Amino acid sequence: MGRILQTFGLEPKPQLQAQSAPQVLGEYSPYAMPFQFAYVGRTEAISVPALMRCRNLLAGTIGAIPLELYKKSSNEELGSPAWLEQPSYSQPRSVTIAWTVDSLLFYGQAFWKVVEVYQEDGRPSRFEWIANSRVTATLDKDNVFVKSYAVDGITLPMDGLGSLVTFQSLSDGILNTGTSTIRAAIDVQKAATIAAATPMATGYIKNTGADLDPKEVSGLLAAWKTARNNRSTAYLTSTLEYNPVSFSPKDMMYGEAIFNLATEIARLCNVPAYYVSADQNNSMTYANVQDERKQFLTLSLQPFISAIEDRLSMDDITARGNVVKFDIDKNFLRTDPLQELAVIEKLLSLNLITQEQAMGMTDLTPNGNQGMI
Repeated sequence: MGRILQTFGLEPKPQLQAQSAPQVLGEYSPYAMPFQFAYVGRTEAISVPALMRCRNLLAGTIGAIPLELYKKSSNEELGSPAWLEQPSYSQPRSVTIAWTVDSLLFYGQAFWKVVEVYQEDGRPSRFEWIANSRVTATLDKDNVFVKSYAVDGITLPMDGLGSLVTFQSLSDGILNTGTSTIRAAIDVQKAATIAAATPMATGYIKNTGADLDPKEVSGLLAAWKTARNNRSTAYLTSTLEYNPVSFSPKDMMYGEAIFNLATEIARLCNVPAYYVSADQNNSMTYANVQDERKQFLTLSLQPFISAIEDRLSMDDITARGNVVKFDIDKNFLRTDPLQELAVIEKLLSLNLITQEQAMGMTDLTPNGNQGMI
């Protein structure tokens, strides 16, 4: 019956959903702000330089890799539809992808709002990245599946125009899993800043004479601070005595603590420590730089790449039989031209490719397709 209706063009259009009842993953609900003692928000978290470095490495690197559409059965490249070239009207593709990775890293999920659809099949043709802080969700009675989403308090449809596309990370967001580590890094930074702003160790001035008026005490402390900013030598009268009550910054080992916490931040983000200058025993050569680049892709970038690729390849966005992939080989893992030519020469000698195919496998020729190897 379905084939007969399809033959005469009477078959109804399929109802495509942004995502059928997304499931709540992880111990904490990813749609509500976790109320815990040492909670750290994103704005406060990125004040840690090591964490900001990790974020930029992950989001910036993936954002710079273009997206392509492929035929699943033959891996034939089908080009890039307009929505892959620029998912949002508001910003370039690289920006949209980078902030999607940012959301996956910090919160464990990311959201795109469908702002335009194709008339022929109802699939999305344009999106808008939505900040996680703007999204809330109504869950079922078991708090397992999402019944509806709301952005800025306005409930959205679960399918079609105006619905949300949910990207789910392969792990919990670091604002949930790394709260104590991030908080410790922030606290050490604050302590080091206070120590740097205070020329001398924290202490108190003891008055053995007549009590001073509170205004006189404030003036004395202000004069003491100003004088210490100008010179290290201090003078006190016979009735005043200075008593330090804290260790010096060197004794407190702020530098070592910041260095160690930078290593922990790198581990939290699954980024090699030497990428955030937290590995003193690292010595890279050209050969192992290439190997480490591949390892960085496999261990650090791939979880985010897979989360985005797999979501964009689902039937509600991409037609069945096609898949969306990041063009990694042509960009991030681009080989040395001499190595590329050596492989092409070997393929030619074994008659595995033709001369025309060889010319098309490198962008060193006028008709090259920007390198397939």
